[in-house]
Amino acid sequence: MEKYLKIMGRLEGVSFLLLLFLAMPIKYYAAMPIGVKLLGPIHGLLFLAYCACASYLAIDQSWPAKKHILAYLAAVIPLGTFFFERSCLRKEAEV
Repeated sequence: MEKYLKIMGRLEGVSFLLLLFLAMPIKYYAAMPIGVKLLGPIHGLLFLAYCACASYLAIDQSWPAKKHILAYLAAVIPLGTFFFERSCLRKEAEV
């Protein structure tokens, strides 16, 4: 299941970056909201899927509360899911 969290984290992170740095500027500077209309729901679905995977894994592997909260916070910070994967998930694989 950790593999799915990594995949969801990467997809969610990329969609968040595309929304922030591509779709939003195009919406406000070029007056073309189509990017946000397309990417917004996609990002929302990926966000929910990432949170669901994180919750399942936290319960399944008995994560401490701090790690569980960090997984959620990572989803709302740009590049956060990438940092979470690198710092929290890879350390477990090494042990």
